[in-house]
Order: sequence, then C-alpha cells, then structure tokens
Amino acid sequence: MALLPHQIELLAPARDADIGIEAVNHGADAVYIGGPSFGARAAADNPVSEIERLVKHAHRFHARVFVTLNTILRDDELEPARRLVHELWNAGVDALIIQDMGLLELDLPPIELHASTQCDIRTPEKARFLQDVGLSQLVLARELTLEQIAAVRAATDSARSTLEFFIHGALCVAYSGQCYISEAHTGRSANRGDCSQACRLPYQVLDAQGRFVAHDKHVLSMKDNNQSANLEALIDAGIRSFKIEGRYKDMGYVKNITAHYRGLLDGLLEARTDLARASDGRCRFSFTPDPNQNFNRAFTDYFVRGRQADIGAFDTPKNAGQPVGWVTQATTEFFEFEADDPTLELHNGDGLCYFDAQQELMGAQINRAERAGPNGLWRAWPKDPMSSLRDLRRGTRIHRNRDMAWVRALEKKSAERRIGVWMRLSETPHAEGLSLLLTDEAGHEARAELPLPYAAPRDDAPAAEALRAQLARLGETIFEPIDITLDLPRPWFAPPSQLNRLRRDAIAALEAARAAAWTRPLRAAPVEPPVAYPEDTLSYLANVYNHKARDFYARHGVKLIAAAFESHEEEGEVSLMITKHCVRYSLSLCPKQAKGVTGVQGTVRAEPLTLQHGNERLTLRFDCKPCEMHVVGRLKPRVRAAARELPLQFYRTRPSR
Repeated sequence: MALLPHQIELLAPARDADIGIEAVNHGADAVYIGGPSFGARAAADNPVSEIERLVKHAHRFHARVFVTLNTILRDDELEPARRLVHELWNAGVDALIIQDMGLLELDLPPIELHASTQCDIRTPEKARFLQDVGLSQLVLARELTLEQIAAVRAATDSARSTLEFFIHGALCVAYSGQCYISEAHTGRSANRGDCSQACRLPYQVLDAQGRFVAHDKHVLSMKDNNQSANLEALIDAGIRSFKIEGRYKDMGYVKNITAHYRGLLDGLLEARTDLARASDGRCRFSFTPDPNQNFNRAFTDYFVRGRQADIGAFDTPKNAGQPVGWVTQATTEFFEFEADDPTLELHNGDGLCYFDAQQELMGAQINRAERAGPNGLWRAWPKDPMSSLRDLRRGTRIHRNRDMAWVRALEKKSAERRIGVWMRLSETPHAEGLSLLLTDEAGHEARAELPLPYAAPRDDAPAAEALRAQLARLGETIFEPIDITLDLPRPWFAPPSQLNRLRRDAIAALEAARAAAWTRPLRAAPVEPPVAYPEDTLSYLANVYNHKARDFYARHGVKLIAAAFESHEEEGEVSLMITKHCVRYSLSLCPKQAKGVTGVQGTVRAEPLTLQHGNERLTLRFDCKPCEMHVVGRLKPRVRAAARELPLQFYRTRPSR
C-alpha cells in the first residue's frame, strides 16, 4: 500500500483576528492567537467572539486555529481557565497550546492539546513523555541541532505526535520557560506573559578580577531566527510544522514573512511527492516577499547546524535595517548621501539610521527627500534637527530600516488565496434544465441545478464561449476555475442572469460540502497506566505553580516537587536564566576555542563573569560539559515583599511567611 504524503504545516502568528485572517490569505496552514487571558502575551489578548470570526475564515480553506493558553496558572485561575477552554471549543478552535500540566487534570472538552515552547522540550525522553500524556504537537527547543531533532523524532511516534519548530522571528536567549530574571527583578513573570526583557539591555562584562571584558554591550541579545536555508533539512529531520514567531508583530510583518515561507515551502512541495499541503488553496501576492524589509536584528540560523560564533546582536537590539549608502556631506539643515545602488528610491517618511562613534544606533526619519544629482545622490531633510544627529558626517554608513513605499503597499490588499475547481456543465437527467458540478482540488463535490427550457443559440461557437466565460466569473469567491467542461449533447443558450444564479448556487453548495467535510482532530488519549516522568525530582525549573500541576507530576511518578520560582521559595542565588548561548564563546574566551593554540591553550579558564547594568549585577557561570551558561542571581526583597500583600492562591511546599 502506498504511503500517504507527509503534511507540511506553515504556522503563523496573529496579534488579533484581522492579522490572523491575512495570515491565512497569505498562505498559513494554521494560525496561533491569544485568547482573552492566560495567553503568555499580556498585550495580545482577544475576545472569544473575534477568535470565532478567525476560525470561520480559516476553516473555509481547511486551515486551523490554535489558541495559546500557555501561562503557568495559580490555583484560583484554574476554574476560569477551564471555563475559557469550553468557550474556545464551542467557538470552533482546533487546538490549545499549553505549558501548565495542571490543565490535564481538569474536566476539559476533547480539544487537541499542543506543547508550548515554554515546555522546554530538549530531550527525546521529555518529548516522548509529553506525547504519551496526550499532547499531539510538540514545539521543540530552538537550540536543537538537526541531529538532536532527528533523535527526538526517532524516540516518538509520527502517527501520534507532530514535531513543530520555530523558523523565523525574535529569539529568546534562554531556553523557553527557563528565564526568571524579569520575575526576580521586577515581579513580572515571563512564564505568565509579562517579561521585562532584561536580555535586551546593555551590560558591562567583568572578569573574575573585576576587569572590563566588554563595555555597554547587549551580550544577552540574540539576532533574529531565519531558517530559510534549512527547511528541507528540517523536514528530513522530522519537522512537520514550521512556526513563525511574532504574536506582537504588525500586519505587514505577518503578511510578508508568511508569504516568504509559503513560497519556499511550495517549492519543496512541488519537488517532492512525499510532501503535501496541510490546507487548501494557492496564493498569489502583489509584492515580492523580503524578510529584510521587516524589523530584524540581522539573522542567524542559531544552533540548527551546530554552534556558531556570530549569533548575537551585541551592538544594538534595535533594527539597523539594510546599508544603502555613504554620507557625502552634512549641513545644518540636511545631509546628502550616495546610494550603493543608483536605482534606489527614497521616500518622504523613510527611516534612515547610522551608528555613531560609540556604536549606538541613531535614527534619522526623513521629512523630505530629493535627488541631488546622478549616480544615486540623495539629499535628505530629517524630521529632527541636524544638531541632534550625533556624529553624522562625511563617510558615515547610512542604513534604511523603514521603506514607506513597502509599508504602504502592505497596508493594501496584497494577496489572494484561491482553491482550484473543475466545473462541468451538463443537462439535467430529463433534459429540463442545466446542472453544474463542481469538484475542488481536495476532491469535494457539489452540484446545483437550474430548471430552464431548452433554447438553441444563434451561433454555436460563440455561445459555448459565452457559457464558459459566465461560469468562470468566480472573482468574489475563494475559488478559481482549473477547467470548464461543457458536457452538452446540443448547443445551449442560457441567459447570463440564470447562469449567474446556477454558479452562485453551486459555489454555495461546495462551501457547504467543504464545511461538512471539515472535522477537528480530538485530544489524544494518554497512555495507560500513566507513564513515568523521566525524572523523580523536580526543581523550581519545572514551573509548578498550582496543586493540579503538582498532582499531575505525582501521578506520573515524581517524588519531590518544588514550587515554581514565582512562588518565591528560593531564598538564595539560583539560576535565573539557562541558555545555550555562551558569552565566553561569543567573546572568544572559551577554553575549547584555545585548544591547540600555542601560547593560549591552558591559559583560558571558564571562570565566572559578572554582568552589570546600573545597580543590577548578575553572575555568569559556565557548565562546559553540556556547553551551557547560567545567569545567576536572587529574588529582590522588594519583589518578595510586594507579593506578600496580594491574596493569591498557588502551590507552595511550605507555609507562606
């Protein structure tokens, strides 16, 4: 028996329903979006009614909608979360993305469950466990290599769990779910969707003797993820769902990046018969997708191909854009620059920027731009006074980080997604009218009939073409004709108004047939008896914040279960962040880098470093065996004191004080 092709899913983010709808229109097979609460993005909540609107649009293309419910929950939040899940199920949502295992202990509808990135899936053992407790889609840690991904696939069952991987967008430097700096310093928990982004701050880096190693560098800030060159390798390693980061991103970002990966994946689908789309319809775009046009901190493919030295955005966490030219002169009112490309077009409102003498990124939004001569010479009047543009002088490299023509193009309609149909027009069985049969590219069929007395046309050939032209008018629908067959034993004349009605009835019937054929996958049954968790002891790193989560792990064989860091039971210094990124390696201070180097080998040791930002100090400790870095610190007393004032209910291992 022939094997069915592997379905490849492009999973796009949505800050709101309108962005989600455009993600579908630009080629997403699935969309993930936050609900009204508990969605791990405090500023990206959506009412259930809006999610239902997105669901109805997505399901027309048999695309799916996943809702993030991936914060860790207090005891007093479990019941509201349970009620919300039932509302989402009734709204037609296809799956929930979760982190908190306490949800598995609640009375939920049979909705499919996916493991959030916050579950920190790095090992085959943990992936297998999450599959065996009933999670059907597992997003793997961004830090995994192709070989590690393949090992996870080998340890799990492709019929029971789909592997998902982030392919684009901002990178958290920490293993997801393993960062507590925000909670420790501000009381804002990253595991509850309120991260203060300490990783994007500038730091002084000091060695064990207190000497400066780096000055005002964003050493915890990563470049942005871009796996454009690795898609086929990821497929071969076992990835089937390709996830774009960005539930805070704007419409233009989602349109552009979704279209970019849609094109790349379609190229692979065309070349390989073992792969298939996960939803229906093909997209046409009115623009050429280009990831460089959106906010980015330059790109990296991170650890997919192994450890790389240049993965950090250490100079700035901002968007430097693309280099476009060199300043030729700067006056008190304007500056001129010569473009690298003489065909460059500059627009009023464009964003230009440059690095000053201290390598700080300076912005220069353009109020007015004019050509100043041949060969790409431009004169730009900035919005801000020239006196405020520090170190802008002849020889300065100019970048563009916002192209207003591009922005305006994506504010308009920029894509069409259509499902191909075969159309066959024939006489009704008793020759008392016309029958139109539609068959879409997924094999769904629908028929409509038009009672109509036979009328012969004046001229056979033009009449046949007129019939085809009238039937082909599918412009306001989600369909487009692949082929139109006239299966008529004799030439027919039909008034255009009657053919329009026949076509509309057939399209409505096909939409109804597609809707009837769509079924949501249900929650997978957990393995019985309950499988054992890979470890019998859990530290605060397991993020157990409610008693139901504690009960879940106990039921799966865990003997000692610590409370989440948010419970504030960790008294001294602990790891506030665990990361595969290594500051020593990035600054060429890694002992492994010194191996074999005469005069250097043996002199470099993985001693701790110190990060300092203002009055805040953190210690970097290096665990060289797994090649990981720990950012060590402690909970601020003011955070602990403020939390004591709140009447909250959550899991503790000892009485509160």
